[in-house]
Amino acid sequence: MAQQPLKKSHCVNNRPPFECIALLLQGGGALGAYQAGVYEALAEAGLQPDWVAGISIGAINAAIIAGNAPQHRVDMLRQFWNEVSVTNGPSWIDELITTGIRGDMARNGVNQFVANQVALTGVPGFFAPRLPGPWFYPQGSPEATSIYDTSPLLATLERLVDFDRLNNDGMRLSVGAVNVRTGNFSYFDTKTHQITPAHVMASGALPPGFPAIEIENEYYWDGGLVSNTPLSWVLNADDRQDTLAFQVDLWNARGDFPRDMPEVMMRQKEIQYSSRTRANTDSFRRLQKLRCALGKILEKIPSELRDSEEAKLLSSVASHKVYNIVHLIYRAATYEGHSKDYEFSHRSMEEHWKSGYNDAVRTLRHPEVLEPPSREEGTKVFDLGTDARD
Repeated sequence: MAQQPLKKSHCVNNRPPFECIALLLQGGGALGAYQAGVYEALAEAGLQPDWVAGISIGAINAAIIAGNAPQHRVDMLRQFWNEVSVTNGPSWIDELITTGIRGDMARNGVNQFVANQVALTGVPGFFAPRLPGPWFYPQGSPEATSIYDTSPLLATLERLVDFDRLNNDGMRLSVGAVNVRTGNFSYFDTKTHQITPAHVMASGALPPGFPAIEIENEYYWDGGLVSNTPLSWVLNADDRQDTLAFQVDLWNARGDFPRDMPEVMMRQKEIQYSSRTRANTDSFRRLQKLRCALGKILEKIPSELRDSEEAKLLSSVASHKVYNIVHLIYRAATYEGHSKDYEFSHRSMEEHWKSGYNDAVRTLRHPEVLEPPSREEGTKVFDLGTDARD
């Protein structure tokens, strides 16, 4: 699965003029290999993040990145994705595809076969079905409230992630989860928490498949139940910085009208889990422009007014910081169905990884991506799907 290295012209010789480079990773199960491909291209370009934030599978990718030395991160991501990838289906079907039968219908059938296999037998190093099922266990136990056992993921995280490095290396990590009892969204952040495997697993504990994870006498589920992207958490941080944010989404909010029930199920997931990234970005862009304008006005008011309580309140909102938000959104192939987020075939994993790598390379060909907006503008957005010229 080795990729072609970035051409020298695509590498970044000097760090872009931002105080923070952030990598934001959405949830999406098996589609998460796309994020690993994006990171590989960014690493080759010399764009190592200062802050990585993730939800669900994005939290796992983020932990692997933050919990390894820069020179080992791509290898550890590849090791994880190779380990959780299962076979491509029966050998005779695989032979048909590799020898020329590549129609969408045939490929969709193979993908669905693998997804069904995953649902029945689980994924190595990730989760395994409970036998017997949850109906045979005492009420309130993890076994009674989930279909799969995620203890294999715990062992995988402990093996692939150096949590001492993760908590002390200087790269900020944030993972989001939902408190089962209160329904409130919570972020576990190395700025305020000592992150453990439990925090990462909580971010990806999607019910009813996976059990809630206990942390400090509270139980948490997958953050995607409330918001599947950490964009707002990073952009609205109290310690504002000039930020270059790579927002890597696994679900595309835009799509065609569905023609049958499988497409309805797929479209429903896309709308639900895309978390309206573009709308949230547009809203933040307007807000940041107002903050910048407010900051300029406050600089012009008489000194005797600057010490007033009203001026102090406005100053807490005003900002001169600038943000580049770079969208990288996975666009599913026509043969991928509603089970694409749990279709863990090795072939699909390689395709997702390659797609993320190529999208990031194409993005970095646009020099405006690394150039900050004006202080008056406040925010600049680049979307490969709409702004690319190549």
